Amino acid sequence: MNFHYSDEVKRALGEKQPLVALETSVVAQGLPYPDNLATARACEEAIRRAGAVPAPIAVVDGRVCIGLEEDALRRLAEGKERLMKLGSRDLAVAVAQKASGGTTVSATCELAAAAGIRVFSTGGIGGVHRGASEHMDISQDIGALARYPVAVVCAGAKSVLDLPKTMEALETAGVPVIGVGTGELPSFYSRESGLPLEHRVEDAAMAARIVQARQELGQGGLLFTVPPPEEVALPRTEVELHIASALAEAERQGIRGKAVTPFLLADMAKRTGGKSMKANIALLTNNARFAGELAVALGRG
Repeated sequence: MNFHYSDEVKRALGEKQPLVALETSVVAQGLPYPDNLATARACEEAIRRAGAVPAPIAVVDGRVCIGLEEDALRRLAEGKERLMKLGSRDLAVAVAQKASGGTTVSATCELAAAAGIRVFSTGGIGGVHRGASEHMDISQDIGALARYPVAVVCAGAKSVLDLPKTMEALETAGVPVIGVGTGELPSFYSRESGLPLEHRVEDAAMAARIVQARQELGQGGLLFTVPPPEEVALPRTEVELHIASALAEAERQGIRGKAVTPFLLADMAKRTGGKSMKANIALLTNNARFAGELAVALGRG
């Protein structure tokens, strides 16, 4: 399949500059307008300041876009049309139907790998949902992380998930989870989760060496988990109370599947007086900065 590359990404590929993929479901579904557009631009700028080139990935009118021009990014952000939330399984449908949508972690991993991009920045990955023993709701992200050789920078898994089970699923899938400056799994809004990590790095240089070794071994992806900035992080106990209430409300309204995460993000913003959205935006930008540093360090190798 032919990909459509933005002018900036095309130049970067020609000049062999380091690239960082960005998912776009956070723009199309995750954050409200105009915060989503401002956050997308802030993430791109954080990557540029680190010395790399941002490559937001989406499907626009059936075209797989690696890098987005301003008008396409604005279309996703404004949401004036039906926009699909695209996991790996949805890509062929979107292309065939000439639809548009934002890519989740699984689809972004797949497309980044196909485009030769080795680093991808996001907010939090999907995983095993609470109550999965009853409804078997396990994100496609787990399988994509295991399969595609992309280094994913995140703030851990989304707080609304069953984090211990998500960690077990990642271990079963053979996906290393590595803390950046921490020996504990961050839990998206919070810097802690109570779950220890076996591996950690202190800087992008060591992270790059691990990525290089894993790719030379012919293995799949891996996760670098960056705690949210201390000044905006929320206490774990507070987050848990709000999540419990938000999940109960989602259940009452019959919200299921892909619609759960956008609902919970919006509900959490209301319950925390906007503090959760502030943390979300800050951690997205912080992750993008480290991903840019990682891509640059990989380029030196």
